[in-house]
Amino acid sequence: MQPYFFPNLGHFALIAHTDRWIVFDITQYTPKSWMTRNRVLKLEGGWSYINLPVCDSSRSQRIYEVRVNEPAAAQAKLLGALSHYRKRAPNSSAVEEIVRECFRSSEDSLVAINARSLRIVCEYLGIPFHYDICSTMGLELPDRAGPGGWAPRIAAAVGASEYINPIGGRELFDPLEFSSRGVRLAFLEPPDFLYRTAPFAFEPGLSILDVMMWNEPAAIRSALQGARIVPAISS
Repeated sequence: MQPYFFPNLGHFALIAHTDRWIVFDITQYTPKSWMTRNRVLKLEGGWSYINLPVCDSSRSQRIYEVRVNEPAAAQAKLLGALSHYRKRAPNSSAVEEIVRECFRSSEDSLVAINARSLRIVCEYLGIPFHYDICSTMGLELPDRAGPGGWAPRIAAAVGASEYINPIGGRELFDPLEFSSRGVRLAFLEPPDFLYRTAPFAFEPGLSILDVMMWNEPAAIRSALQGARIVPAISS
């Protein structure tokens, strides 16, 4: 998966149901994607974006080349965007400390910051996270592949027996592309997880930051187990 910015609960359900995670950073960068933004509750109702500002970037850059613009300022702005949770959400202090820890490194790499954030959140939640950064693995891969062509190649290259993808991307993949390389294809249906957010109105599918604001790690781990793995069906 691409290195998303504090992604939603479904992303962590996928982590919890896999043995190895590849941070996919070798393709062209896509501006205004989930790599640099996500959503949290808005005080007035609904949701608003939180953003990770990056230096001048374009589709000509590979993901691993993108740099965050002034990480310290980005951290301060993110904490400010979460300040309305204070004295309302029971875990606001713990979540703010997670944000600080994610930016504590001197790294300005988008990949490094987002991968570090995934690791720190997983540590807080108590779920294993064994990951590699694709661009550093020395894999023999083509310069280009279709949207559904990278996963079977990488899965086979690392000796995986099964590749699991979010079910929303089902249309991208051909099970035969995987089976021809000795890899099973499956999809993960994310869990339904409703939780109290008073005095805010609940919004589904927000950043894991919102989920952690209102729920203890044990409750989140329990919710993750509600995800369901669905085998792919060859046509």
